[in-house]
Amino acid sequence: MKEFPGFDFEWRSTALFRIVGYGILTLAAIDYLNIFIPANFTNPAWEFQMLAQLVDKSPVPLIGLVFVFYGKDELRKDLEEYILKFLSWSTLVVGIGYVLLLPLGINNTLRLNAFNNAQINNQVNQQITQLQQISDRLNQATSQTEINNLFAALNRQGKTPDIRNPEELKNRIQTEVTTAQTNIRNQSELNRKNLRIGLIKNSIKWNFGAIICAVLFIYVWRITDWIR
Repeated sequence: MKEFPGFDFEWRSTALFRIVGYGILTLAAIDYLNIFIPANFTNPAWEFQMLAQLVDKSPVPLIGLVFVFYGKDELRKDLEEYILKFLSWSTLVVGIGYVLLLPLGINNTLRLNAFNNAQINNQVNQQITQLQQISDRLNQATSQTEINNLFAALNRQGKTPDIRNPEELKNRIQTEVTTAQTNIRNQSELNRKNLRIGLIKNSIKWNFGAIICAVLFIYVWRITDWIR
């Protein structure tokens, strides 16, 4: 029987691409499944992270699909044709799934921003309340010892200034309280701004990534019409 070295090499190369492709798709399926275990839907932080992982891991199945569909319907067995039909329709489903992730991603961005604001507000309120309590106790303090204790509670270093006049020390403490309250509010606004910027950047990155994934998967479905 006459051999065709060129044909044999091409067949082996095609088979290698397809076998590697099926392996990549299997690993990708396991990886995708791992994202949802354990599932924690309705949790905006988990859903936002889920979107990030689905976008970040999308190149792997796309590469696997390119390898599997390589060579179109040449040298295919009947069983493999059914598998390819399933994969072709699956790309459409996955593409639509990425489209549906967009409103979820936008909604979770808003929910996380509200959660971050509420958390910062709670922290600020707690710290301001503690300072206000020191201020109230300061107004009621009559002895030098009480005033010194309040200054020590306010000043972490615990070093009381050498001020003999109680009223002067009270004014010093009141100034410290006012300054601390201002610093807390300024720092909270800075933290709020940084969190918002980071959240918006990630939201744009992953939502735009979801759009690209949707386009690519749907395009794969479109150009694999030869198997359907």
